[in-house]
Amino acid sequence: MYDGFYKQLGENIKTRRQELYYTQQELADKVNMSLNFIGKIEVAFSRPSLNTLITIAEALNSTISDITKGCK
Repeated sequence: MYDGFYKQLGENIKTRRQELYYTQQELADKVNMSLNFIGKIEVAFSRPSLNTLITIAEALNSTISDITKGCK
């Protein structure tokens, strides 16, 4: 039902992470989550909670609005 939303969300997180030159492992360490979980979010296999999105956005020096931009 929300597959497109989560695909775009994952792409946005990946793009922002790469803009900051973070590896998935570096982001995972910053947010105290597993590398596997970050990877699954980026490919829309996992659907993160709002709290998780806030934590990731903060680690990426972004806002929820930034990382959900274009998500439908």
